[in-house]
Amino acid sequence: MGDGYSLFVILGTLGSLVGFFALLHLNRHVSHEGETTGHNYDGIEEYDNPLPAWWYWMFVLTIVFALGYLIYYPGLGNFPGVSGWTQQGELATAQQEAAEKYGPIFEQYRDTPVDELADVDAAMKIGRRLFATNCAICHGATGEGSFGFPDLTDSEWLWGGAGSDIETTIARGRQAAMLAWLDVLGEDGAADVTEYVLSLSGRSEDDEAVRRGKPHFMTFCVACHGPEGKGMAVLGAPDLTNDIWLYGGSRDRIEHVIKHGRNGVMPAFESRLGSDKVHILAAYVRSLGR
Repeated sequence: MGDGYSLFVILGTLGSLVGFFALLHLNRHVSHEGETTGHNYDGIEEYDNPLPAWWYWMFVLTIVFALGYLIYYPGLGNFPGVSGWTQQGELATAQQEAAEKYGPIFEQYRDTPVDELADVDAAMKIGRRLFATNCAICHGATGEGSFGFPDLTDSEWLWGGAGSDIETTIARGRQAAMLAWLDVLGEDGAADVTEYVLSLSGRSEDDEAVRRGKPHFMTFCVACHGPEGKGMAVLGAPDLTNDIWLYGGSRDRIEHVIKHGRNGVMPAFESRLGSDKVHILAAYVRSLGR
């Protein structure tokens, strides 16, 4: 924080402690000891007596403790504290201790191929917990996905379904991009391409629109989806012939994607989990696809 704001925090904190002590000390003695304050409830009268000595000194000790705490730990603006403690250091220490304690558990599966590891029950129990913590928020607890997030339980893999492909996807992440074609095709051209895309999975009912849309597809879409519309795993381009749709397969949904494009992001997890955990997680994801 800036020096001005740091000074504000320091003065505000120390000023509060001084104010608390002054309030406590000034109320240690009263001028009408033994007399009532006039407050009466259910026959109980409140006397104007000072705080008991043990109570007074207890409050003094809490203020002394607060001062010691603020000197030892960072609590006064930019003052780091004499201990040198930081949240980052505490986290790094905890992570190092966890790595030393649990690292060997993950390392034992390092050299087992993903497809073989998917049959090891002990590893899959670990993988299930890793999946629930890191992947379920997008792909669901059972891996069946949702709108915009792939189903991991079927045989369709945008970036390849081999064990090494899945491991690469988890470790490095993926960036998918479907360009927006409305400015190029116009409303009518986008509608025609939609019909042609529907025809690839046998769903179009407008042969004339399919005929008009095919040249557009072969000009603008073939580079990623291929001449037969079966997609390319190296680009993450989906197969358009199997009637599996990441963003919905209705005519309106498909036309919206063609017009406005899509940008999908799969985060990279290697820096967060480490290569051994990624390996186990890839095997668990591979097992879901069986």
